[in-house]
Amino acid sequence: MKVLILGVSSAQYDAVIELKKMGHETFTIARGKDGPAADASDHFDVIDILNVEEIKSYIKKNNIDVVYSAGSDLAMPVACKISEDLNMPHFVSEATAYICNHKNELRNKLSSECKGNIPYQVLSEVEPIKIDFPVFLKPSDSQGQRGIFIIHNQNELEEKFEKAKQFSRQGKVIVEKYIDGPEISVNAYFVDGKLRYFVASDRDTWEKYPGLIHRHIVPGKTFDNNLKNKMIDLVKDCSKRIGIENGPAYFQLKIMKNEVYLIEVTPRLDGCHMWNVLEKSTNVNLMKLTFEHLLNNDVSELNKLNDKIIPMELVFWCQEPHTKMDRSKLELPGDAIYHFYYYKDGDEIRPVNGRFDKIGYYIRKL
Repeated sequence: MKVLILGVSSAQYDAVIELKKMGHETFTIARGKDGPAADASDHFDVIDILNVEEIKSYIKKNNIDVVYSAGSDLAMPVACKISEDLNMPHFVSEATAYICNHKNELRNKLSSECKGNIPYQVLSEVEPIKIDFPVFLKPSDSQGQRGIFIIHNQNELEEKFEKAKQFSRQGKVIVEKYIDGPEISVNAYFVDGKLRYFVASDRDTWEKYPGLIHRHIVPGKTFDNNLKNKMIDLVKDCSKRIGIENGPAYFQLKIMKNEVYLIEVTPRLDGCHMWNVLEKSTNVNLMKLTFEHLLNNDVSELNKLNDKIIPMELVFWCQEPHTKMDRSKLELPGDAIYHFYYYKDGDEIRPVNGRFDKIGYYIRKL
């Protein structure tokens, strides 16, 4: 089959490589040839991934069977809308993808009835905050941890407000109660409304850069079975409320005072290559499963699930944007079983979150 992937980042590179292993013809598009998926795919063209009508024309011209994206909140509503309009295979509706890409819409949809939802306030202009400080200040509709700040008082809010707002296409920010506790990533997979795969991992962030990922530890060690069951209940409840019935879903959760809170959810594979470490830990290749399910309605990959998760960690190398890549400065442990560099030596690091951007990663057993 012919598969179009929206975007050319490292997450899309993973998708392209897996599709080619499966024997499919791959197409990628982006505003520029600035990611590894462009060269890895069979065909690349310069098209903005948000230009729905131009993408539709491209699909018809090339007789493409499926349009998808991995690890991109921006691309998911576009892929879902096009799939609905052209009657192509897809997992969730455009409405569901849109909700997940707009934090204010997500919080509204979950409502106070969702136990894991947290207090929030949506602002277009600076106003007094009704939530007790500290709070997280975020763009309402951005991705890649852009424009996120911990705010301790009203003066800090006024100082950081425009910096956060500039990353919002809607010109809105959301203020959320700061949940002080361990961060958890959940990779889930749904088939016909049933949760068929669930792995919770610890999400360690950089102390200097709150919210920016440093490493994932599989399985997570910061919670017990009681908290794990609360996570499962929250994942099921959230997914039902927003309409995730099939395909992958990625959740960011936090734990505070023995309760689980939802930070983010998106109806796609994560952008942190978790499928790679999870294949080595659980024997299920989520990337392969996603495309076999999408293209052939085949979910047999789930039958490979190990009885016991093999402990692993995925660790990111990160660097300030607009600096030069120098692989010789990156420490690669001798027991690493996999590693990948985003850049060649001498390449300039592109700003994604604009503070401390991923430049590569490695995986090792624990």
